Amino acid sequence: MSIPELLPFLLGTAVIVGGAMVVLRTAEAGLGWLPVVAVVRALVQLGLVALLLQGALTTWWTVVAFVALMATTASVTSFRRARELPLGPRGAVIGVLVGSSVTISLVFAFGLVAGDYEKVIAVAGIVIGNSMMIATLAMRRFASNISSHTGEVEAWLSLGARPRRAVQRLRQDAIREALIPSLDQTKNTGLVTLPGAFVGALFGGASPIEAAQFQIVVLASLVLAGALTSVLGTLIAANIRALPATARD
Repeated sequence: MSIPELLPFLLGTAVIVGGAMVVLRTAEAGLGWLPVVAVVRALVQLGLVALLLQGALTTWWTVVAFVALMATTASVTSFRRARELPLGPRGAVIGVLVGSSVTISLVFAFGLVAGDYEKVIAVAGIVIGNSMMIATLAMRRFASNISSHTGEVEAWLSLGARPRRAVQRLRQDAIREALIPSLDQTKNTGLVTLPGAFVGALFGGASPIEAAQFQIVVLASLVLAGALTSVLGTLIAANIRALPATARD
């Protein structure tokens, strides 16, 4: 893309993000410059990925290294978002790594997607990104539930219940709330939304049937990865020995 072509793209993107900033500032949402930082980071990172995909990722070791980088970045992000719970960071990281790795392995073990370099990276990126989002949602909801139901948790603990039993209901709620948005999107695919994997496959030259098949594999993968991530992550985080400091304030 030449400079004359790039400038309108950057200008249009800036206007869209600027509009979002105006709306959020007007609503006093308290997000600061996070929307701008997020888009700028995405722009830089996707630019680097595009350069890599054009020629650098031509051997399996580079593909594996790139997938490992994605998993590491997702784990670090989830780690930071789960620090309200004593074991939250550990649970988030293990949930992301196990949920995404098991799912990706099953997809290619059953031959649901061809094992081309680009498709491995595409599936891995989608699944790992979704696992990161689910881990963040589940852990934040779990921490919020514990904070707002301190009395209930302390009552269970005082009766001799194990930590996981004391927070079982709160954990179940966190899992449900983390999964509902993606499940709602899944069940409305084709009627309300046309997901990126489907559209991307069409743009890549696949037939509508092939694109739909690829999208179904992706959606099923996200369901499994999300389930594993949220259940395993919150299970680890539920093994509390003392309530988080925020819950006692």
